[in-house]
Amino acid sequence: MLRQTTYLTKRYGVPEGWTLPVYERDGGYQQAKRALSMPREALVEEMKAANIRGRGGAGFPMGVKWSFMPWPPKPEKPHYLVINADEGEPGTFKDRTIMELDPHAVVEGCIIGCFGIGAHAAYIYVRDELHLSKARLWGAIEEARAKGYLGAKPFGIDYPVEVYVHTGAGAYICGEETSLLNSLEGKRGEPRLKPPFPAQAGAFGMPTTVNNLETIAAVPVALAMGGDAFSKLSDLHDQKDGGCRLYGVSGHVNNPGVFEACVGLTLRELIYDLGGGVKGGELLGVIPGGSSCPILRPDETVNAPDPKSPLHRWHGKNVLDVPMGVETYRALGTMLGTCCAIVLNKNTDIVLAMHNLMRFYRHESCGQCTPCREGSAWLFRILDRMVHGEATMEELDRLHEIADNIMGNTICAFGEGTAMPALGFLRKYRKEFEEHVRTKGKSGTGRLAL
Repeated sequence: MLRQTTYLTKRYGVPEGWTLPVYERDGGYQQAKRALSMPREALVEEMKAANIRGRGGAGFPMGVKWSFMPWPPKPEKPHYLVINADEGEPGTFKDRTIMELDPHAVVEGCIIGCFGIGAHAAYIYVRDELHLSKARLWGAIEEARAKGYLGAKPFGIDYPVEVYVHTGAGAYICGEETSLLNSLEGKRGEPRLKPPFPAQAGAFGMPTTVNNLETIAAVPVALAMGGDAFSKLSDLHDQKDGGCRLYGVSGHVNNPGVFEACVGLTLRELIYDLGGGVKGGELLGVIPGGSSCPILRPDETVNAPDPKSPLHRWHGKNVLDVPMGVETYRALGTMLGTCCAIVLNKNTDIVLAMHNLMRFYRHESCGQCTPCREGSAWLFRILDRMVHGEATMEELDRLHEIADNIMGNTICAFGEGTAMPALGFLRKYRKEFEEHVRTKGKSGTGRLAL
């Protein structure tokens, strides 16, 4: 159900909305001051009740993640909070809007988060290309420190908190939390074996919580409203997927952008109501949450007769009418991801679309795991031959085999993030791929952009 809100975007478009006076006018930093006076256990329970599912792609409950940190902190093992603002996935551009237009929400969320996990330092990891985002974050940090909200005694309370911005070199792999931690430490950005998990050994070998930037920016709102009340904004509160969040839509739509709404928005509402409808033709398919999420066709229907299925309420309905939730989209065979949809119209050449994405994944593989390193390159080479009208039907079949062999055989989820969208394209549009091979590319439109 479409219910737009302005809890996270209240200051978007407001003159000087990224500055401290505007943020304080809206009650900014009052929740951080309140949190530092709360029992830590009560704060964590409030965040659990808010049911904030990670907004970076994995969808893990934030409050539960906070509770994983060892307690009490040991002096020789300081805790750290790390904020993932790498945002390198194609089609995803929501976090940068928060950094540019409401950076103080991030800083306040970091103060609350540090107290919740027993940390005294937070690092916000931002990809280097986002120059305005970095400048706005540093500006907010300096304003907060000058006002006494950061430092040795925030708000006069004896709980030191410092927030830093750390820039990465723009590697997509550093969006994976352990690769990010390696990069933060000045090492090569490649994933670590787990266990140990970051809560046991993260940044600098110390207990660490890694949260997405939108996730942490939602914390002051959830605390002000009350965890349970925040969660109940969502149509999927019963699935422990609560609150409101940012939705992005790009590609072939008339009104691309970032919108805020309660959890439970449908793809149809995102594309047609907020996105202004499909531009340049009818809908061919939609990648629901960043490029790693398997594509959905507009003619698919939900098959969930089992009452225990997260999709049972929508049995027999079109997939575009299923609320966008972590569990609902897993049950559909795709992922909610970052909630930023990429829309393709019927003039799109589906082979070119897959070729374009596989070029990206081949380039961004860190090379640590053989199935990912070799598999992503192999997928791209075959697709390159297909685009040039040289591929055979045997090679088309091999694409399935290569992607299947990547699945589950890598250290991090990057390999699966390559294989899952590849398999989605191949399974949903097999006939189009076969026709493309038969006609040596003449059946395709040869178009990717409008």
